[in-house]
Amino acid sequence: MRLGLYLNLYGDRADAPSLRDAVEQARLAEQAGFSWIVLGERHLHRPGYHEILTSLTWLAAHTERIGLATAGIVAPLYHPVVLAETLAHLDVLSGGRLTAGFVLGYRPEEFALYGVTPSERVARFEECLALLTRLWTEDEVTYQGRFTTVNDAFLSPRPLQSPRPRLWNGGRVPAVLERTARMCDGWTTSFNELDTDLPGKITEYRSYRRGEGTLGSEVIVCREGYAAPTSQAARQALEAPLSGLYQAYTGWKRTSPDAARYAQGWEDITARGVIGSPRQCAERLARYEAMGADGVVLRVQPPGMPQAAALRAIETFGSSVLSG
Repeated sequence: MRLGLYLNLYGDRADAPSLRDAVEQARLAEQAGFSWIVLGERHLHRPGYHEILTSLTWLAAHTERIGLATAGIVAPLYHPVVLAETLAHLDVLSGGRLTAGFVLGYRPEEFALYGVTPSERVARFEECLALLTRLWTEDEVTYQGRFTTVNDAFLSPRPLQSPRPRLWNGGRVPAVLERTARMCDGWTTSFNELDTDLPGKITEYRSYRRGEGTLGSEVIVCREGYAAPTSQAARQALEAPLSGLYQAYTGWKRTSPDAARYAQGWEDITARGVIGSPRQCAERLARYEAMGADGVVLRVQPPGMPQAAALRAIETFGSSVLSG
Protein backbone atom coordinates (compact mmCIF):
# COMPACT_ATOMS: atom_id res chain seq x y z
CA MET A 1 0.00 0.00 0.00
CA ARG A 2 1.37 3.41 -1.00
CA LEU A 3 1.10 6.15 1.62
CA GLY A 4 0.96 9.90 1.19
CA LEU A 5 1.59 12.50 3.87
CA TYR A 6 -0.82 15.44 3.82
CA LEU A 7 1.24 18.38 5.05
CA ASN A 8 -0.07 21.07 7.36
CA LEU A 9 0.21 24.46 5.60
CA TYR A 10 -1.65 26.51 8.21
CA GLY A 11 0.09 29.64 9.34
CA ASP A 12 0.38 31.12 12.80
CA ARG A 13 -0.18 34.79 13.64
CA ALA A 14 2.84 34.68 15.94
CA ASP A 15 5.26 33.41 13.31
CA ALA A 16 6.71 34.83 10.13
CA PRO A 17 5.78 32.73 7.06
CA SER A 18 7.90 29.58 7.04
CA LEU A 19 7.77 26.08 5.63
CA ARG A 20 10.54 24.83 7.89
CA ASP A 21 8.33 22.27 9.64
CA ALA A 22 6.83 21.08 6.35
CA VAL A 23 10.29 20.56 4.87
CA GLU A 24 11.36 18.57 7.93
CA GLN A 25 8.27 16.36 7.67
CA ALA A 26 8.70 15.91 3.92
CA ARG A 27 12.31 14.79 4.28
CA LEU A 28 11.40 12.37 7.06
CA ALA A 29 8.50 10.98 4.98
CA GLU A 30 10.91 10.45 2.09
CA GLN A 31 13.27 8.49 4.35
CA ALA A 32 10.37 6.55 5.89
CA GLY A 33 9.13 5.23 2.55
CA PHE A 34 6.07 7.38 1.89
CA SER A 35 5.15 7.67 -1.79
CA TRP A 36 3.95 11.29 -1.82
CA ILE A 37 3.78 14.48 0.12
CA VAL A 38 0.37 16.02 -0.53
CA LEU A 39 -0.76 19.65 -0.29
CA GLY A 40 -4.19 21.23 -0.09
CA GLU A 41 -5.38 24.75 -0.89
CA ARG A 42 -7.19 27.40 1.12
CA HIS A 43 -7.76 31.15 0.77
CA LEU A 44 -9.11 33.84 3.10
CA HIS A 45 -7.86 32.05 6.19
CA ARG A 46 -7.08 34.77 8.74
CA PRO A 47 -4.10 33.15 10.55
CA GLY A 48 -2.57 32.39 7.16
CA TYR A 49 -2.24 29.45 4.78
CA HIS A 50 0.77 28.86 2.56
CA GLU A 51 0.02 29.15 -1.17
CA ILE A 52 -0.05 25.71 -2.76
CA LEU A 53 2.04 26.05 -5.93
CA THR A 54 4.96 28.01 -4.52
CA SER A 55 4.95 25.75 -1.45
CA LEU A 56 5.11 22.65 -3.64
CA THR A 57 8.01 24.16 -5.58
CA TRP A 58 9.87 24.90 -2.34
CA LEU A 59 9.32 21.35 -1.13
CA ALA A 60 10.49 19.97 -4.48
CA ALA A 61 13.77 21.82 -3.99
CA HIS A 62 14.21 20.32 -0.52
CA THR A 63 13.47 16.67 -1.38
CA GLU A 64 14.92 14.21 -3.87
CA ARG A 65 12.68 11.21 -4.56
CA ILE A 66 9.26 11.49 -2.95
CA GLY A 67 6.26 12.23 -5.15
CA LEU A 68 4.72 15.72 -5.05
CA ALA A 69 0.93 15.75 -5.15
CA THR A 70 -1.95 18.17 -4.66
CA ALA A 71 -5.37 17.26 -3.28
CA GLY A 72 -6.38 19.55 -4.44
CA ILE A 73 -6.04 22.69 -6.48
CA VAL A 74 -9.36 24.56 -6.85
CA ALA A 75 -9.27 24.43 -10.64
CA PRO A 76 -12.13 26.88 -11.41
CA LEU A 77 -10.14 29.71 -9.80
CA TYR A 78 -7.23 29.52 -12.27
CA HIS A 79 -6.54 30.59 -15.82
CA PRO A 80 -5.90 27.22 -17.51
CA VAL A 81 -2.78 28.30 -19.41
CA VAL A 82 -1.13 29.77 -16.33
CA LEU A 83 -1.89 26.64 -14.32
CA ALA A 84 -0.72 24.30 -17.10
CA GLU A 85 2.55 26.20 -17.51
CA THR A 86 3.29 26.43 -13.78
CA LEU A 87 2.60 22.75 -13.12
CA ALA A 88 4.58 21.67 -16.18
CA HIS A 89 7.58 23.62 -14.97
CA LEU A 90 7.21 22.16 -11.48
CA ASP A 91 7.31 18.66 -12.98
CA VAL A 92 10.49 19.55 -14.86
CA LEU A 93 12.18 21.14 -11.85
CA SER A 94 11.33 18.18 -9.61
CA GLY A 95 12.62 15.57 -12.02
CA GLY A 96 9.17 14.27 -12.95
CA ARG A 97 7.60 13.85 -9.50
CA LEU A 98 4.31 15.73 -9.92
CA THR A 99 0.79 14.38 -9.48
CA ALA A 100 -1.76 17.17 -9.99
CA GLY A 101 -4.95 16.74 -8.00
CA PHE A 102 -7.94 19.06 -8.35
CA VAL A 103 -11.25 19.88 -6.69
CA LEU A 104 -14.26 22.01 -7.62
CA GLY A 105 -14.15 24.12 -4.46
CA TYR A 106 -17.09 24.98 -2.23
CA ARG A 107 -16.45 28.25 -0.35
CA PRO A 108 -18.37 31.27 -1.74
CA GLU A 109 -15.70 33.61 -0.31
CA GLU A 110 -12.97 32.00 -2.41
CA PHE A 111 -14.95 32.28 -5.63
CA ALA A 112 -15.74 35.92 -4.89
CA LEU A 113 -12.06 36.62 -4.21
CA TYR A 114 -11.13 35.37 -7.69
CA GLY A 115 -14.14 36.90 -9.43
CA VAL A 116 -15.61 33.51 -10.35
CA THR A 117 -19.35 32.81 -10.33
CA PRO A 118 -19.99 29.60 -8.33
CA SER A 119 -22.59 28.40 -10.82
CA GLU A 120 -19.84 28.32 -13.47
CA ARG A 121 -17.46 26.16 -11.46
CA VAL A 122 -18.19 22.85 -13.23
CA ALA A 123 -17.83 24.39 -16.70
CA ARG A 124 -14.63 26.17 -15.65
CA PHE A 125 -13.24 22.99 -14.12
CA GLU A 126 -13.82 20.93 -17.25
CA GLU A 127 -12.45 23.62 -19.54
CA CYS A 128 -9.37 24.03 -17.36
CA LEU A 129 -8.52 20.33 -17.33
CA ALA A 130 -9.26 19.86 -21.02
CA LEU A 131 -6.95 22.68 -22.04
CA LEU A 132 -4.29 21.79 -19.48
CA THR A 133 -4.15 18.20 -20.74
CA ARG A 134 -3.84 19.28 -24.36
CA LEU A 135 -1.10 21.80 -23.61
CA TRP A 136 0.83 19.10 -21.76
CA THR A 137 0.62 16.55 -24.56
CA GLU A 138 0.33 18.38 -27.91
CA ASP A 139 2.90 20.33 -29.90
CA GLU A 140 0.43 23.10 -30.73
CA VAL A 141 -3.06 23.83 -29.45
CA THR A 142 -5.89 25.92 -30.83
CA TYR A 143 -8.87 25.96 -28.48
CA GLN A 144 -12.01 28.04 -28.24
CA GLY A 145 -13.88 27.55 -25.00
CA ARG A 146 -16.50 29.37 -23.01
CA PHE A 147 -13.92 31.13 -20.85
CA THR A 148 -10.58 30.68 -22.62
CA THR A 149 -9.42 30.91 -26.22
CA VAL A 150 -5.90 30.16 -27.47
CA ASN A 151 -4.48 30.00 -30.99
CA ASP A 152 -1.36 28.08 -31.95
CA ALA A 153 -0.40 27.82 -28.27
CA PHE A 154 2.31 25.59 -26.87
CA LEU A 155 4.29 25.05 -23.70
CA SER A 156 8.05 24.99 -23.56
CA PRO A 157 9.12 23.13 -21.58
CA ARG A 158 6.34 20.59 -21.38
CA PRO A 159 6.18 18.24 -18.37
CA LEU A 160 9.04 15.81 -17.97
CA GLN A 161 6.79 12.80 -17.41
CA SER A 162 5.53 11.00 -20.50
CA PRO A 163 2.86 11.24 -21.68
CA ARG A 164 2.12 13.67 -18.79
CA PRO A 165 1.78 13.85 -14.99
CA ARG A 166 -1.13 11.95 -13.50
CA LEU A 167 -4.34 13.83 -12.68
CA TRP A 168 -6.44 13.23 -9.56
CA ASN A 169 -9.86 14.64 -8.77
CA GLY A 170 -11.62 14.81 -5.42
CA GLY A 171 -15.31 14.74 -4.58
CA ARG A 172 -18.04 12.33 -3.57
CA VAL A 173 -21.21 12.72 -5.67
CA PRO A 174 -21.91 10.61 -8.80
CA ALA A 175 -21.30 13.55 -11.16
CA VAL A 176 -17.80 13.97 -9.73
CA LEU A 177 -17.06 10.25 -10.04
CA GLU A 178 -18.17 10.25 -13.68
CA ARG A 179 -16.13 13.39 -14.41
CA THR A 180 -13.07 11.86 -12.75
CA ALA A 181 -13.33 8.72 -14.87
CA ARG A 182 -13.75 10.81 -18.01
CA MET A 183 -11.02 13.41 -17.43
CA CYS A 184 -8.56 12.17 -14.78
CA ASP A 185 -6.50 9.18 -13.73
CA GLY A 186 -7.42 8.82 -10.08
CA TRP A 187 -10.11 9.61 -7.53
CA THR A 188 -9.25 11.07 -4.12
CA THR A 189 -11.88 10.55 -1.45
CA SER A 190 -12.97 13.03 1.16
CA PHE A 191 -11.30 12.71 4.56
CA ASN A 192 -14.76 12.03 6.00
CA GLU A 193 -16.01 9.48 3.45
CA LEU A 194 -17.53 6.66 5.52
CA ASP A 195 -15.92 3.23 5.33
CA THR A 196 -19.35 1.70 4.78
CA ASP A 197 -19.82 3.85 1.67
CA LEU A 198 -16.38 3.32 0.17
CA PRO A 199 -16.80 -0.08 -1.54
CA GLY A 200 -19.89 1.10 -3.38
CA LYS A 201 -18.27 4.40 -4.36
CA ILE A 202 -15.15 2.64 -5.63
CA THR A 203 -17.26 0.23 -7.69
CA GLU A 204 -19.31 3.10 -9.08
CA TYR A 205 -16.24 5.14 -9.99
CA ARG A 206 -14.65 2.24 -11.82
CA SER A 207 -17.89 1.46 -13.64
CA TYR A 208 -17.84 4.74 -15.55
CA ARG A 209 -16.28 4.81 -18.99
CA ARG A 210 -12.70 6.01 -19.05
CA GLY A 211 -12.01 9.06 -21.16
CA GLU A 212 -9.65 8.92 -24.12
CA GLY A 213 -6.09 9.51 -23.00
CA THR A 214 -6.67 8.79 -19.31
CA LEU A 215 -4.00 6.77 -17.54
CA GLY A 216 -5.94 4.51 -15.20
CA SER A 217 -8.52 4.50 -12.43
CA GLU A 218 -6.60 4.52 -9.18
CA VAL A 219 -8.32 5.21 -5.88
CA ILE A 220 -6.61 7.29 -3.20
CA VAL A 221 -8.30 7.24 0.20
CA CYS A 222 -7.73 10.34 2.37
CA ARG A 223 -7.78 9.71 6.10
CA GLU A 224 -6.80 11.14 9.45
CA GLY A 225 -3.75 9.21 10.61
CA TYR A 226 -1.55 8.79 13.64
CA ALA A 227 0.65 5.86 14.63
CA ALA A 228 1.94 5.54 18.19
CA PRO A 229 3.06 2.69 20.46
CA THR A 230 -0.52 2.38 21.80
CA SER A 231 -3.98 3.52 20.78
CA GLN A 232 -4.16 5.59 23.97
CA ALA A 233 -0.96 7.45 23.03
CA ALA A 234 -2.33 8.12 19.56
CA ARG A 235 -5.53 9.56 20.99
CA GLN A 236 -3.64 11.72 23.47
CA ALA A 237 -1.58 13.28 20.66
CA LEU A 238 -4.32 13.70 18.03
CA GLU A 239 -7.69 14.24 19.67
CA ALA A 240 -7.44 17.86 20.84
CA PRO A 241 -5.90 19.41 17.70
CA LEU A 242 -8.13 17.37 15.40
CA SER A 243 -11.24 18.45 17.32
CA GLY A 244 -10.18 22.07 16.80
CA LEU A 245 -9.80 21.52 13.06
CA TYR A 246 -13.21 19.86 12.79
CA GLN A 247 -14.84 22.72 14.66
CA ALA A 248 -13.35 25.12 12.13
CA TYR A 249 -14.61 22.95 9.26
CA THR A 250 -18.20 23.28 10.44
CA GLY A 251 -17.95 26.95 9.48
CA TRP A 252 -15.97 26.51 6.26
CA LYS A 253 -18.24 23.69 5.09
CA ARG A 254 -21.53 25.46 5.74
CA THR A 255 -22.38 25.39 2.02
CA SER A 256 -21.13 21.83 1.49
CA PRO A 257 -23.39 18.73 1.63
CA ASP A 258 -20.96 16.91 3.95
CA ALA A 259 -20.80 19.66 6.60
CA ALA A 260 -22.52 17.54 9.26
CA ARG A 261 -19.76 14.94 9.17
CA TYR A 262 -17.35 17.41 10.74
CA ALA A 263 -19.55 17.66 13.83
CA GLN A 264 -18.83 14.03 14.76
CA GLY A 265 -16.87 12.86 17.79
CA TRP A 266 -13.66 10.94 18.33
CA GLU A 267 -15.20 7.47 17.93
CA ASP A 268 -16.70 8.45 14.57
CA ILE A 269 -13.35 9.81 13.39
CA THR A 270 -11.33 6.78 14.50
CA ALA A 271 -13.86 4.47 12.84
CA ARG A 272 -12.69 5.83 9.48
CA GLY A 273 -9.12 6.82 10.39
CA VAL A 274 -5.72 5.12 10.35
CA ILE A 275 -5.13 5.82 14.02
CA GLY A 276 -3.68 3.71 16.83
CA SER A 277 -0.88 1.25 17.38
CA PRO A 278 1.24 0.05 14.43
CA ARG A 279 -0.74 -3.18 14.33
CA GLN A 280 -4.06 -1.31 14.27
CA CYS A 281 -2.81 1.05 11.55
CA ALA A 282 -1.54 -1.86 9.43
CA GLU A 283 -4.88 -3.63 9.76
CA ARG A 284 -6.75 -0.52 8.72
CA LEU A 285 -4.53 -0.03 5.67
CA ALA A 286 -5.03 -3.69 4.71
CA ARG A 287 -8.77 -3.12 4.94
CA TYR A 288 -8.60 -0.21 2.49
CA GLU A 289 -6.45 -2.26 0.15
CA ALA A 290 -9.05 -5.03 0.23
CA MET A 291 -11.71 -2.47 -0.69
CA GLY A 292 -9.74 -1.60 -3.82
CA ALA A 293 -7.69 1.42 -2.71
CA ASP A 294 -4.33 1.95 -4.42
CA GLY A 295 -3.03 4.40 -1.84
CA VAL A 296 -3.91 6.22 1.37
CA VAL A 297 -3.13 9.86 2.13
CA LEU A 298 -2.75 10.54 5.87
CA ARG A 299 -3.23 13.84 7.67
CA VAL A 300 -1.16 13.38 10.83
CA GLN A 301 -0.78 17.02 11.95
CA PRO A 302 -3.87 19.16 12.43
CA PRO A 303 -3.15 22.81 13.32
CA GLY A 304 -2.03 23.01 16.92
CA MET A 305 -0.17 19.71 17.06
CA PRO A 306 3.49 20.18 18.04
CA GLN A 307 6.05 19.40 15.37
CA ALA A 308 7.70 16.75 17.55
CA ALA A 309 4.43 14.80 17.79
CA ALA A 310 3.96 14.86 14.01
CA LEU A 311 7.52 13.66 13.43
CA ARG A 312 7.03 10.77 15.86
CA ALA A 313 3.96 9.61 13.95
CA ILE A 314 5.70 9.80 10.56
CA GLU A 315 8.68 7.86 11.90
CA THR A 316 6.42 5.22 13.44
CA PHE A 317 4.55 4.73 10.17
CA GLY A 318 7.88 4.22 8.45
CA SER A 319 9.59 1.97 10.99
CA SER A 320 6.64 -0.09 12.20
CA VAL A 321 3.90 0.02 9.52
CA LEU A 322 5.45 0.49 6.07
CA SER A 323 8.40 -1.74 6.95
CA GLY A 324 6.04 -4.67 7.35
